[in-house]
Amino acid sequence: MAALRRKFGEDYQVVNTNRATTFAAPVKKKRQRFVDKNGRCNVQHGNLGGETSRYLSDLFTTLVDLKWRWNMLIFILTYTIAWLVMASMWWIIAYIRGDLNHGHDASYTPCVANVYNFPSAFLFFIETEATIGYGYRYITEKCPEGIILFLFQSLMGSIVDAFLIGCMFIKMSQPKKRAETLMFSQDAVISQRDGKLCLMFRVGNLRNSHMVSAQIRCKLIKSRQTPEGEFLPLDQCELDVGFGTGADQLFLVSPLTICHEINPKSPFFDLSQRSLMNEQFEIVVILEGIVETTGMTCQARTSYTEDEVLWGHRFLPVMSLEEGFFRVDYSQFHSTFEVPTPPYSVKEYEEKNSLPSPLSTPTPALTESHGARRGRVFSVDCINTSEDRKGGTGGRLPSKLQRMSSSGKEDLQRKVLLLSSQHSEKACSTGDLPLKLQRLSSTQGPEVENRLHLKSLKMGFEPMTQSTGDLYQQSLVPTPTLSSAPVPMHSPLLSAGGRPEDNLPAKLRRMNADR
Repeated sequence: MAALRRKFGEDYQVVNTNRATTFAAPVKKKRQRFVDKNGRCNVQHGNLGGETSRYLSDLFTTLVDLKWRWNMLIFILTYTIAWLVMASMWWIIAYIRGDLNHGHDASYTPCVANVYNFPSAFLFFIETEATIGYGYRYITEKCPEGIILFLFQSLMGSIVDAFLIGCMFIKMSQPKKRAETLMFSQDAVISQRDGKLCLMFRVGNLRNSHMVSAQIRCKLIKSRQTPEGEFLPLDQCELDVGFGTGADQLFLVSPLTICHEINPKSPFFDLSQRSLMNEQFEIVVILEGIVETTGMTCQARTSYTEDEVLWGHRFLPVMSLEEGFFRVDYSQFHSTFEVPTPPYSVKEYEEKNSLPSPLSTPTPALTESHGARRGRVFSVDCINTSEDRKGGTGGRLPSKLQRMSSSGKEDLQRKVLLLSSQHSEKACSTGDLPLKLQRLSSTQGPEVENRLHLKSLKMGFEPMTQSTGDLYQQSLVPTPTLSSAPVPMHSPLLSAGGRPEDNLPAKLRRMNADR
């Protein structure tokens, strides 16, 4: 079996030929994380070249950042080497002065009393450095070089003590271990909250001491390619967890559920349940705050990969009300349960809602008939407007009207009115009325003429001379009371209450006046 695993790899599994046995799906290979669940960043710096000297320029921080085993080794070696070097210097002074040969001579005054060899010189240095002071070995006033070495020893001892003891104290008081009592849920969930699709995870504090000014941030780590073709590995994108509303400022005395709303500004705007299976991303969560007991800033980190994001789940409640206090059940801290959640993305949901309803769409038959009616109805005013814009008769007029445009603007208006009256077989003036009606109008006078004008208006002359806008307004407004004079329905003075005759062409006004 071991040989097979070495040959085919760790993913090799023995297949049982028993049909009654059910087979589990192959385990998905765990991919490399950018940040571990415990907050450690999986980044190593290599090929620094000559940049390693920068670490020595900040030696204190370098020693603090080292692991404990290297700190202890440096601590022990530094003191041991310093003691041996200083003891050797005291022994050299005694050797040069000849104190080693007169150690037991009572009449001889040595540099350091009772120093006969190297061990006695080493003990003298330890007693002086540690300020033990047994009183048996001491320096005399007959040795100026010994006094200078004693001063140098005191200064160097103080510097070494301050440096090494300070490093050990800072390393022991670092709030990294405080982050061990800050919990994050094992998985993140996606479900609806307040009618909106949200990405949620849970944080908690195991200690009774609070985290002052606790703040949480989220980063999305995902590789992408820009429209210019540039590939950005492990690109970082900010996830909004309530920065604008202040929801990122936490009062962390009980477990809290952090919520990221998925909206058009979110990088998960087009994320659905199906696309989640094919995505590759990592969500890094950073919780910062001040430790209440020490006043030092603490930071806790964790991450969630796409395999640790559960679609359609929600966290179980962990708070319960007891007699006189609230109890937190941390056994349910990581537990979730399924809830009904739409499987499509927010983008798909908004596109689905933005589609127009079939009931509000106009039918093609009504649209075509309305457009044809609007195309057939035109007025002289519309022609004048188009002429003013284009500088002459436009290409939109019929060819017959374009040929008649050479006779002048006044003649064009008259001919258009005559063509429209001939096409609809309606009379618009007494000159175009049948012969019998003309005789009646000539014998009866102006009153009969006015009645004939009214009849011609009632016979349907107005649809052929009104503009499209006037037709639409007439369908909404009831027909006003007609005056005794003939009024063209396309005239804007009909609604304004002025004289309709004033808007007729000059030739028609002369014809009416003559008749």
